[in-house]
Amino acid sequence: MNNRMNRPLSKPDQFNTHIEGPKDNVQAACEAILRSVPEWFGIEESLVQYVRDTATLPTFVLHEADRIIGFLTLREHFPQAWEIHCVAVHADARGKGHGKQLLKHVEHWLAERGARFLQVKTIAATSANPHYALTRGFYERQGFMSIEVFPELWAPSNPCLQMLKVIDA
Repeated sequence: MNNRMNRPLSKPDQFNTHIEGPKDNVQAACEAILRSVPEWFGIEESLVQYVRDTATLPTFVLHEADRIIGFLTLREHFPQAWEIHCVAVHADARGKGHGKQLLKHVEHWLAERGARFLQVKTIAATSANPHYALTRGFYERQGFMSIEVFPELWAPSNPCLQMLKVIDA
């Protein structure tokens, strides 16, 4: 039984969006979002695992009108140190600030719980993948700093970059 506490809805914004979470039973919506952006989530085994993880890890969903258009799943390593496990915005809703909106909401939620650090792992710049250059740029604009590259954590073709952000209290 999942005992995660559901948070009340965030206030609607200029895009008529709101965030709920942590939220249960969102696997189908999260899978649809991941499948809409195969440039980032094209490894089937990983995609399926990310979807499974939304059932057990704290997952926040961004609604626009009556559909979920984005989500962010967290992993707790220690009460003060969390990780963005997966974040995605549906292909037809990208570029409108929704990822930033999700991240700010989650940072506030973490700060309320006394968390101090938020990390994310993504593909390092040593990979020629242009999509992950966009990802790294997004995280840098949100205040994340590159900490370390793990060339073979995932696979030599997917060098891992660890990025970190200090959460403001």
